[in-house]
Amino acid sequence: MDDDAFTVDDLIACYERGVFPMADARQDESIFLIDPERRGVLPLDGVHIPRRLARTVRAEPFEIRIDSAFDAVVEACATARPGRLETWINTPIQRLYGQLFARGLAHSVECWEGEELVGGLYGVAVGGCFFGESMFSTRRDASKVALVHLVGRLIAGDYRLLDTQFITEHLEQFGTVEITRADYRRRLGRAWTAQADFYRLAAGATGAEVLQAISQAS
Repeated sequence: MDDDAFTVDDLIACYERGVFPMADARQDESIFLIDPERRGVLPLDGVHIPRRLARTVRAEPFEIRIDSAFDAVVEACATARPGRLETWINTPIQRLYGQLFARGLAHSVECWEGEELVGGLYGVAVGGCFFGESMFSTRRDASKVALVHLVGRLIAGDYRLLDTQFITEHLEQFGTVEITRADYRRRLGRAWTAQADFYRLAAGATGAEVLQAISQAS
């Protein structure tokens, strides 16, 4: 696809019909669209937090910030690391998600140690849907802690759908399930027009408050 002709409005329309963009490689400037036959979703009323991770979240080893360094999170997710030598996030994709963030339709959850960004995730939020895009971690459990904070925030904000795109062993431990394309589109249609608020949970919510929000929904 010609990335110059693909706009942020095109990107929003893609999410509305259940597809999302990827690139073959970091240095590849082209974008293609993915419409998987089976989709990973994390049911917000059935989230499982492993006991050890819950203890870590309560201990608050990181400062959690919301939307304070969106571009830096995307860049960190796009950076090759040991065990992940190639990523699907190229320059046109970074540009498009930066534009979504400027419109208030993308968010980041960040783990900080002092002034060092050590983990986090980002995704797209429209209506009652949150489309998880990517996460990274340079400290043990940082991306998992960010995910727990995201889930608590989505539950508190009345979101209906957390789309993980694919299912991985990392996500499976939280209760992520794989559903058919048809089932996904039904859920997407219901959630797209729902009202939700990403900021209903205070930006400085503690780990205990986030876990409480999750436990009330399960």
